Amino acid sequence: MNKADLIQEVQKQLGNECSKAHAERAVNALIHSIQKGLKKDKAVQIVGFGTFAVKSRKARMGRNPQTNQPMQIKASRTVGFRAGQSLKGSV
Repeated sequence: MNKADLIQEVQKQLGNECSKAHAERAVNALIHSIQKGLKKDKAVQIVGFGTFAVKSRKARMGRNPQTNQPMQIKASRTVGFRAGQSLKGSV
């Protein structure tokens, strides 16, 4: 499922009175709110769905796949997701 499919599904769930533009604004608002929550609190928990959390990766040695030479990979931050019980049960 991509973003367009998600918007279409949200529109279907909200019923006939919901336009595609309204469903797209709702999906975009959700995504923006999760991004804002991660930036502010470092975690967003949606009960029954799961938890998004900021994770730190340490610097490490890797290999350049073209030259096979060792190279230093910088430390970075990424977002992880841990599924909730009801999501695990439904999948």
